[in-house]
Amino acid sequence: MATYIQIGSTVTVGSGGAATIDFTSIPATFTDLVVKTSTRTNNAGIDMGLIISFNGSTTGYNDRTVYGNGASAASTGGSGVAGIFWYYADGDTATANTFANGEFYVPNYTSSNYKSVSMDSATENNATGALMLLSCGLWSNTAAINRVTITPNSGSFKQYTTATLYGILKS
Repeated sequence: MATYIQIGSTVTVGSGGAATIDFTSIPATFTDLVVKTSTRTNNAGIDMGLIISFNGSTTGYNDRTVYGNGASAASTGGSGVAGIFWYYADGDTATANTFANGEFYVPNYTSSNYKSVSMDSATENNATGALMLLSCGLWSNTAAINRVTITPNSGSFKQYTTATLYGILKS
């Protein structure tokens, strides 16, 4: 049975917004990491992408996403970006006061192997334009993860966006 232990406080974006959400000084005392989020950005559009990066690194990332929006389904992926393109946050034209919800999981974050990431998310919008996504990513780096940064692909996080970091202990 795995045990989730919250690391630090939940980050809640204040009235001025925030360019990033940054978890620093992550201890190496857990087996895995999980981040749970509720996000909205100030970017025009129904949904906006988010990027995850580790330890301040801007290289070595690859990702793949499958998604559907109520009318169609597709997949996307890439490499060479400054982080793992994760999922979508609600944008300014999504239904008022709604937030996308998501989670990403990093197993064996302290190992000397490359780091894999699995992600899921759903935007909230009172229309068929809402998205559900499953994603995976790889950070081709052998360093233990001690910092996780989440950045909107464009714009900034709006007030009341939250993110919580958990360490996982496996028994």
